[in-house]
Amino acid sequence: MLSDLKRIIDQICRDKGLDRQSLIESLEDAVMSAAKKKYGLRRDLEVHYNDELGELELFQFRQVVEKVEDEQTQIAFEEAVSLDPDVRMHDDLGSKMENVADLGRIAAQFAKQVIIQKMKDAERNVIYEMYKDRVGEVVNGIVQRFERGNMVVNLGRTDALLPSSEQMPRRSFRQGDRIRALLLEVRQTTREHQLVLSRTSNDFLSKLFSTEVPEISEGIVSIFAVARESGLRAKIAVISSESDVDPVGACVGMKGSRVQNVVQELQGERIDIVPWSPDPAKYVSNALSPAQVSMVVVDEENRTLLVVVPDDQLSLAIDRGGQNVRLASQLLAWKIDVKSEQKYAKFMEQGYKSLIDLECVDDRLAEVLYDGGFTSAADLAEAGPEELTELGKIDEELAARMVEEAKEKLLEPQVSESEESEVAEGTEETGPTDEDGVAEEPLETAESESVESDDTLPLSESEESEAPEVIEETGPTDEAGVAEEPLKIAESESDEDDAGA
Repeated sequence: MLSDLKRIIDQICRDKGLDRQSLIESLEDAVMSAAKKKYGLRRDLEVHYNDELGELELFQFRQVVEKVEDEQTQIAFEEAVSLDPDVRMHDDLGSKMENVADLGRIAAQFAKQVIIQKMKDAERNVIYEMYKDRVGEVVNGIVQRFERGNMVVNLGRTDALLPSSEQMPRRSFRQGDRIRALLLEVRQTTREHQLVLSRTSNDFLSKLFSTEVPEISEGIVSIFAVARESGLRAKIAVISSESDVDPVGACVGMKGSRVQNVVQELQGERIDIVPWSPDPAKYVSNALSPAQVSMVVVDEENRTLLVVVPDDQLSLAIDRGGQNVRLASQLLAWKIDVKSEQKYAKFMEQGYKSLIDLECVDDRLAEVLYDGGFTSAADLAEAGPEELTELGKIDEELAARMVEEAKEKLLEPQVSESEESEVAEGTEETGPTDEDGVAEEPLETAESESVESDDTLPLSESEESEAPEVIEETGPTDEAGVAEEPLKIAESESDEDDAGA
């Protein structure tokens, strides 16, 4: 039975890629388990593989004594001397037992199960060591079978599992088809498949481009970010380390040959290739292509972007179900809000802003209110809850809250104006104070006003005649303020009058 054991061991090690010594140890453990099952656990047994003879040998060790009390663990001195003349009392003497093939059918079946299990464990360790450093690589295989929606792929040495959650929605593979997938995980388990594949991962798309585009594998072009909805649409941002290499053109290839190979592998998934930019405004304009962007408002603190597009480009920028703007947001890792030029102009109006400022009104509700004729918080405060419920999407409770909050907002400016007027009146009655807070002199507002009013009144005839005399008494002064000579304006005027007469 075991005459060809050596040849069998060599063949198994060659086919399965197992370590020869590990397989021999597994065989020894299996025979040991079968022998103990037949002879019991009290015997001291050992199993050794004889490489020269190509067979497994079973030995039993017993202690040499004068009088045997336990045949399983002791041997008589006379019998021991016949086996080994140099033996001494109380030595442990090993003797070869019957042929391993004579252990019996039950023991042989048990040994077979142990050998199979040991071989599976050894093969599992080999697979783990082989693939543990290949996580993230693209592997090729053949579709073996389907299990509850999961796909089992044969990789040659072992089978891998492609879960239904990692499959693309448009599944068109059948049994026997060749398939490419990303090695997502390598597990050291005994119950489940060790290798887990994925076709929906962003890394799978990056690896496909690395295979098709030599500039990426050489490091000239780099994929900066990837956003993907598997089976539908994807966006990748690329950057070039050399100014004379166009990253987008390198990925597209001559007449789109390179990107078409990736699209065919992904079963028709649309792929947008955009250039990366450190400027968020320019980056988001590239990411929203093919839609045109009119203006971008950047809020770096909250990492939000307000993108304004022409009215006819709004549907193209958002796309079906918001797919385009959603992928662009994932690509930038920023929150993007897209508005048309008409809606942005409405958003900048003061009345629309007053609606947005209400806590219970969001952008969608503000649109409903504005289109319904309530263009400001003032209009909302004058409306009744019944009028708001007629617009739809607004219940009575929400309508009452909006009206109440709008009234409170309108009362806030009036309260602040009354407080400012009271503060102004208090400052008029109180004069200036010194450092200790004590009033220095009362303000004489009324007297100053009367003096100013008298200065502006026209002079009478008597006052006009007296005015020159006043001027005569006061002449020009020097720097010290002393009058130099009296002005004689009146005398000169009288001389001229006499001359004229």
